[in-house]
Amino acid sequence: MGWRKGQVLKTAELRQQRTRNRHGNFAWHRISRNWELYLMILPVFLFFIVFHYVPMYGIQIAFKNFSGVLGIWGSPWAGVEHFIRFFNGTYFKEIVWNTISISVYSLLVGFPVPIILALMLNEVRNKHFKKLVQTVTYAPYFISVVVMAGMILLFLAPETGVFNQMRKFFGAESINFMYEGRYFKTIYVLSGVWQSAGWGSIIYLSALAGIDPELHEAAVIDGASRLRRIWHINLPGILPTICIMLIMNCGSLMNVGFEKVFLLMNDLNRSHAEVISTYVYKVGLINREYSFSTAVGLFNSVINFIMLLTVNTITKKLNQSSLF
Repeated sequence: MGWRKGQVLKTAELRQQRTRNRHGNFAWHRISRNWELYLMILPVFLFFIVFHYVPMYGIQIAFKNFSGVLGIWGSPWAGVEHFIRFFNGTYFKEIVWNTISISVYSLLVGFPVPIILALMLNEVRNKHFKKLVQTVTYAPYFISVVVMAGMILLFLAPETGVFNQMRKFFGAESINFMYEGRYFKTIYVLSGVWQSAGWGSIIYLSALAGIDPELHEAAVIDGASRLRRIWHINLPGILPTICIMLIMNCGSLMNVGFEKVFLLMNDLNRSHAEVISTYVYKVGLINREYSFSTAVGLFNSVINFIMLLTVNTITKKLNQSSLF
């Protein structure tokens, strides 16, 4: 009996080894057969390795008192001292609140707009008008952040700005929007929606193109109106795409764009505009507190990672659509 059991185990191991060899040979054969495609993706792969994964080595300075003379390895350990300093800092609540409020505001206002725009464009039957609308809505995406900030400052200028000229036309007083902190978040979010809504709708238009036309034909035969077809066919058809985009947006919830905030921020609206990215720039590059700024940045990344996992888990349970 023992001899038979040993033979069975040996046979099973041989089969497993053959299976592994067969899978390995198949994978290598597939790579060698499509080597041009793998060669094309190699620069992208190397880019992420060199510029995204290798720099993770420097995260350890968040737990050290970094000195350029001593280097990363030679700098003394500080533990969580820099994190405690940030949490107990005077501006901690203000900076975190500004970051979260701008991000959530952008998500609530900016996330549905490309979906609505894509659904509307999908219903347009006049090809020339559709192309015109697409061109007009896509164009702002290609405006640089610096030019966009300059346009915002010109449009909102207290004396010559378009919005204040309209206010004067209707008998209202002009407002210096950029010096009033309470307007900063709305200006940031709405200008971002105007700039990115058209470009963001492209992926939803692609998803809508994949919906079977026979579903609409059957719905028309059953007497369904256009709105009902949008609600019961188009929206469910792009729901997995919406979930994936929502996960990706929530995964970068704390990453408020540095350039735009920095260009629009001034001393009078700073209390409403200062976010984590601008704070890291100030303490890291200007004040040269490299360890402290790295700790703040690491805190920001950890929150994003937690949000990514949380939203991914929720959408996976509710809709069976997730990143992983």
